[in-house]
Amino acid sequence: MLKLKVMDVKVVSTNKKARFEYFILETYEAGLVLKGTEIKSVRKGQISLQEAYVRTNGSEIWLVGAHIAPYEHASSNQHDPKRDRKLLMHKKEIRKLWDEVRIKGMTIVPIRVYLKAGKAKLEIGLAKGKKQFDKREAIKEKDIEREASRNRSSW
Repeated sequence: MLKLKVMDVKVVSTNKKARFEYFILETYEAGLVLKGTEIKSVRKGQISLQEAYVRTNGSEIWLVGAHIAPYEHASSNQHDPKRDRKLLMHKKEIRKLWDEVRIKGMTIVPIRVYLKAGKAKLEIGLAKGKKQFDKREAIKEKDIEREASRNRSSW
């Protein structure tokens, strides 16, 4: 008999603008290389992906612009809140992302940070930018759904 262990995933932070600003074509999971005080801040939920983006050069991949707040219970040697953080992925995946960005003009956006089996993971997406009329359409759909849920709840 085969027993499957269900992994507990705790979402720490999401980038809400990513799905509004971009069409997400593919998603990938990447490990985050963090220092000791950074992982403690991430576990407390003190991370922001608002201005973050992902950069690659074909052999390495980096998270740039993410803000991890300093850990208040640490000693004087704190981490830099805005430093670039290396992401851990397979070489084949990095090369594929690099080709998509370089040749097809796609972009790589961070979607969410979560804890999986005690490790910090970042969900990144290969994305294509939305035009202004696509964004208006998304707002219209959200408004229609909000009205429908209000009507259902008022019954």
